[in-house]
Amino acid sequence: MNAIDLMIEEHKLIKRMLTVTRKISIKVLNNEEVDYNDFNKVIDFVRNFADKHHHNKEEVILFKKMGDVLGERIANGPIMGMLVEHDLGRLFIGNLETALIKFKGGDNDSRVDIIANAIGYTDLLYRHIEKEDTTIYTFAQRKLNKEQLNEIDLACLEVEKEAKKNNLQDTYITLLKELESKIG
Repeated sequence: MNAIDLMIEEHKLIKRMLTVTRKISIKVLNNEEVDYNDFNKVIDFVRNFADKHHHNKEEVILFKKMGDVLGERIANGPIMGMLVEHDLGRLFIGNLETALIKFKGGDNDSRVDIIANAIGYTDLLYRHIEKEDTTIYTFAQRKLNKEQLNEIDLACLEVEKEAKKNNLQDTYITLLKELESKIG
């Protein structure tokens, strides 16, 4: 599987976690019983699978290659837009974590911040993934030559090998399945 196809497959896993996040948020909104530690599991997945593993391949390998080869207009335009959205996602997740700490400390009103940041993140990522899958990745496949795409594939393969050694993929797929079965 080439690097771009792999990233599209990872997007499918990330979207499944977005669905879980939305379902937990709706339970909070409806004042249903919620295990707020599930949000910590979501944060763990986002930070370690979606961000450190997946976004790292995009930012350090694919987007860098696109900017280097295709020029400043691409690097400072569409690629910069994707990087800004990655940072905005990190902000939502940081704010979600802060709201959870406040809630666990007795601030019941923090529930609204939990919902706002969790839903803000899911909305951002759904739109972000759509842009990457249909525009950025397609553009890369059309504009980069076979050798450049091969370099991306090889670099991503190294990242995957290292992650496999650390059991990263299996750990986070198992976590995702656990939350999906718990949340319904």
